[in-house]
Amino acid sequence: MFYDDRDCAMPSDRDALLFKRLRELLSLAMTQSPGWAKRLSGIDPRAIFARDKLSALPVTRKSHLIVAQELDPPLAGLTAQAQESFPRLFLSPGPICEPQPSAEDAWGAARALHAAGMRAQDTLLNTFSYHLTPGGFMFDTGARALGCAVIPAGPGNTEQQLQAIRRYRPAAYGGTADFLNLLLQAYEQAGDIDFPIRRAILSGAAVPQNLRERFSTAGIAVHELYGTAELGVVAFETDAHAGLVANEDLIIEILDPVTAAPVAPGQTGEVVITRLAPDYPLFRFATGDLSAVIDEPSPCGRTNMRLRGWLGRADQTTKIKGMFVHPAQIIEVIGRLAGVTKGRLMVRRRDDRDDMTLEVETSQPAIDLPAAARLLAEVTKLRGDVRIVAAGSIGQSGAIIDERTQ
Repeated sequence: MFYDDRDCAMPSDRDALLFKRLRELLSLAMTQSPGWAKRLSGIDPRAIFARDKLSALPVTRKSHLIVAQELDPPLAGLTAQAQESFPRLFLSPGPICEPQPSAEDAWGAARALHAAGMRAQDTLLNTFSYHLTPGGFMFDTGARALGCAVIPAGPGNTEQQLQAIRRYRPAAYGGTADFLNLLLQAYEQAGDIDFPIRRAILSGAAVPQNLRERFSTAGIAVHELYGTAELGVVAFETDAHAGLVANEDLIIEILDPVTAAPVAPGQTGEVVITRLAPDYPLFRFATGDLSAVIDEPSPCGRTNMRLRGWLGRADQTTKIKGMFVHPAQIIEVIGRLAGVTKGRLMVRRRDDRDDMTLEVETSQPAIDLPAAARLLAEVTKLRGDVRIVAAGSIGQSGAIIDERTQ
């Protein structure tokens, strides 16, 4: 059932080991990595022995990495190793240079894939990109660490993907929910009725309930995964389907995006992570993503922290009519509207007043718009309209689009 003993370790034992490693890595980084020596100047690693001591370390954001890497290319002195010693070098949007750590399962994907039911001798159709960004390799190395075969499909090329599915008959899929739905539709439209994929490990965006139901009807068990290019797999869904279990080798904090103070369990805040990779550590890296801690033991028996999942972007929180509206609120409204597949809150100025409209895509001819507007007001404490838009018109730009400053 478990990947290893760490899945069910005592939380106090886990923290003791994590903070011991953190102190060792802080000492190493401050003496051997010029970028970290500068950023961590004046800090005593011995004083960082518990979660309430982490505030002594500065929060590092993507913007910090971009500027630092421009001044000291390619890796801003945040590693003691030369770039040639890393197995792969990526360039993610920003741009941000990201080396692949040298461990076998460098991004911690094997544990997540195992929790999703993958085992040795399974075959994975991996539709994440292998081009310049690490997503494809995250799944690839994790699956291979489990002893699985990997079809390195990448995104797109639907007809070739269908050919690969028919020939190799993979039991598992890795990619986005939307692309899996596209493959399933194309497979069915071609007259095939024996879609072989039985497990889907989905990432890249929150999985809407209607697609979960669609895949369940097709006999596909869905497991969501939350990860980032900088950190690898952060948290993953288990067969309990009760939130996302935090990965090992990470120290995860949920902080107020403005004050950087820890929020109470259950409250929404920004995900900030310390990755304990010896060759390229990241200390208190702010992801910009919002989530919340589920402060109860997991039904699956794993003992690490659980997250509610991706709840939007911290930088999309906006003030409307004097009140803050968070992406997590809009995601909640969308999730509670039957038949709604996608949605976003559009914020504009109209007649010298703030105006908000929830745009939604639906899988059914009509929804109760007045009831939807009441739900929007209940959750946000603000009145707004709800409007149905054409399928495919809502992209991946986020839960809140504020056009008042555009």
